Amino acid sequence: MVEALEEKHILFFKNLLGNRIQVGSTIESHYASDHTEDFVFYPSIVLKPETAEEVSFIMKYCYEYDLIVTPSGARTGLSGGALANYGGVLLSLERMNKIIQIDEENHQVTTEPGVVTEALQNAVKAVGLFYPPDPASKGSCFIGGNIAENSGGPKAVKYGVTKDWVLNLEIVLPNGDVMWTGANVIKNATGYNLTQLIIGSEGTLAVVTKIVLRLIPHPTHHLLLLVPFRSGVEACEAVGKIFMAGIIPSGLEYMDRDAIIFTTPYVDDAPNLLKDDHDAHLLIELDGFNLDVLMQECEKIMELVEQYDIDEILFAETEAQKESLWRLRRKIGECVKTHSIYKEEDTVVPRNELPKLLKKVKELEKKYGFKSVCYGHAGDGNLHVNIIRDHLSEDVWNNQLPIAIRELFTEVVRLGGTISGEHGIGLVQTPYMDLAFSEVGLNLMRSIKQVFDPKNILNPGKVLPVKKI
Repeated sequence: MVEALEEKHILFFKNLLGNRIQVGSTIESHYASDHTEDFVFYPSIVLKPETAEEVSFIMKYCYEYDLIVTPSGARTGLSGGALANYGGVLLSLERMNKIIQIDEENHQVTTEPGVVTEALQNAVKAVGLFYPPDPASKGSCFIGGNIAENSGGPKAVKYGVTKDWVLNLEIVLPNGDVMWTGANVIKNATGYNLTQLIIGSEGTLAVVTKIVLRLIPHPTHHLLLLVPFRSGVEACEAVGKIFMAGIIPSGLEYMDRDAIIFTTPYVDDAPNLLKDDHDAHLLIELDGFNLDVLMQECEKIMELVEQYDIDEILFAETEAQKESLWRLRRKIGECVKTHSIYKEEDTVVPRNELPKLLKKVKELEKKYGFKSVCYGHAGDGNLHVNIIRDHLSEDVWNNQLPIAIRELFTEVVRLGGTISGEHGIGLVQTPYMDLAFSEVGLNLMRSIKQVFDPKNILNPGKVLPVKKI
């Protein structure tokens, strides 16, 4: 339970927002959780502003009275970044959901943070333009959340992640001040890069209220292959060979056997993919403007993977087949959770180190007695390791698994990687930040947080671990 707000605070918010608030027992349950394990944290109040001005009034008031504020989007996150773990105000940006302008001449779009990612992609595609970042939850997640977590997705392997597409941000600081972080230009060498500092800061430094994204022409062709491997390690080894051949896929996804087993029943038109000896699959997409070139690259990939112990390659010939295969891949996380609560570790290493990472996961499974489901963006070395709760005891789940996860992350860092590729640190990964950064680095981040938010009211307890005394 969290303490109720004083009546004067509730009255202020009612006068500002009218019926766009929920308080106490009227708060709907979906505001208390995201997709992180089975966590539930109820805020004291939910506020739903519609303008940057309203956000500014809210932040200024909360700053004056030391009220904790947790920015919230669609709550599809996997690290607890939008959970109101200290109660207080949940600032939901769901009503700030307008695409303000699509600038076809300059290949830009200006949007509010509450726009669903796929809706924005469809809107710019209608005028022949392309916004590539596409997290698995693109049909429900918000652009603002993508900014907060620096989201990636399958197309990051070719096109980069959210930070590579953001030109400018309108933000509201914890004290209510409103400012733009940069300019609507591709080249900008003017002062410190505040735009990039905000991206990935998980709502701990400021509230994003407008976003300017760059766009490119939408590719006219895309091809899709599904390659079954009899060894998951060999599938990981094949990833590096594809890039060494000079081919850059627009998607290169890894799915282990259990990921497909858990997901297939929930995808009505899913093809019958698995045979008894299949250990993993690679889903490989190519896109571009020249179909002949793409076909040549496709043939080259087939030649490369045939050097490994594989089964028959599936070439998706129709749009329906392509959509079915991508639907299967995107639903894995959701479907695994219907089977069991799990801890999702968002490991990322240089792509050629993927085989070593997968071997380490299997080694830890045997050592600590857990079961994992592995899948992810193999093309950029991002492997999602889902550790399944199943029948694990409370002691193993709460006390032994953190030791196993620390051992996994230690190996990830040793391989040249880091502990989160796209899901962020949020609430659940803060205990491991000492593996990714020295105390000097962590103190520098704490200093940045102090400059932006001296009262520590904006999403406290996220990203940065408690300082050692």
